[in-house]
Amino acid sequence: MLFDDSYKTINGAAEGIFRDKGSKFIAYAYPIRSEEEIKPLINNLRSEHAKARHFCYAYRLTPDRSVYRINDDGEPSGTAGRPILNCLLSEDLTNIIIVVVRYFGGTLLGVPGLINAYKNASLEAISASNIITKTVNDIYDVHFEYLQMNDIMKVIKDENLDVLSQNFDINCILKFEVRKAQLNQVLSKFDKIEGIKLKYIQTI
Repeated sequence: MLFDDSYKTINGAAEGIFRDKGSKFIAYAYPIRSEEEIKPLINNLRSEHAKARHFCYAYRLTPDRSVYRINDDGEPSGTAGRPILNCLLSEDLTNIIIVVVRYFGGTLLGVPGLINAYKNASLEAISASNIITKTVNDIYDVHFEYLQMNDIMKVIKDENLDVLSQNFDINCILKFEVRKAQLNQVLSKFDKIEGIKLKYIQTI
């Protein structure tokens, strides 16, 4: 299979709400890049909703969608985190967390009722989100001499590359971003220019 170099995520926080038999389920969707961001988000919600009973969540991370986790936070196993995750899977979203804050209304909803509530609250948050498609890009530095500027700029222009920063002195450095799918083509063009140095920085 070809490496899929794009993924869907959301570009800002969103929320949705679902009510059933007096219980209130408030779903918060956030775009995230790393697991380090999760704890502060949940701590914030806990202080904002001090009287809420449960803070259940699911998240998916990385462009290849390989990292995911669910948390039922005291709800019966499989009734909260899993339905939230299933919503992310069915919409094919990654780099996103949905936290559902539950206020208990005094009536037990049972397993099917809970699954339904966590699912619907999550779907509300997703439908309130702005879903965007991002490409998986590599960032490179190219080191070259001032006289090679035209050759370098021609590749940048022909391949329509995003320049992130540039420093043109006696020795020049230009930082650019290239979509994974066009990487080999771009690198082979740079390879044809004598004496330059390419350095891989990171994938985003």
